[in-house]
Amino acid sequence: MLNGIAGRIDRTRTAVARATLLPLLVRAGIGLAFLAAMLVAWPATLVVSRYVVLLAVAAVYPAFAPRGRGVTLTVLAVVGGWIVDTTWYDARIALWRLLVIATMLYAGHSLAALAAVLPYDALVNPDVISSWLVRAGVVILGSAVLTVVALGLTAELAGGAFVLATLVGLAAAVGVTLLLARLLRRP
Repeated sequence: MLNGIAGRIDRTRTAVARATLLPLLVRAGIGLAFLAAMLVAWPATLVVSRYVVLLAVAAVYPAFAPRGRGVTLTVLAVVGGWIVDTTWYDARIALWRLLVIATMLYAGHSLAALAAVLPYDALVNPDVISSWLVRAGVVILGSAVLTVVALGLTAELAGGAFVLATLVGLAAAVGVTLLLARLLRRP
């Protein structure tokens, strides 16, 4: 058992010694994005208490292991915090909080996908990282604009029109999913 622990410590030392700057910055971005999402999603009374340490550990864990289930568990913890804050603590749903949480979750998830394929000791051209971030920023901006427009339309589409629009949107999402699944199975 002691040999196993000593082996892990040696591998960690080697990894830290060989690590390069850009992969470490990507992993730091993962931790910061998930930490921001966690702090905005959870109730303020828990964030300013001693439980913030647990939230921070859960938020930063995917930065150390982006290939595992840590990203999924962190996203679920953020969503759970949002649900706890809006139901148990009866917090008002604010658009800015929703947009920050969605933005940080997407940024953290996207950076974790990049870090999962980017070795910690890789020599990376900064253009790779910047183009990845620009694409993620375009998706985030487009999603935020569509969210604000959709929320603006909810007042206009009250009642049966809103239900119809919801069903059409759901059908479109299912249709696109089926189309993509079919395209992936084609040789």
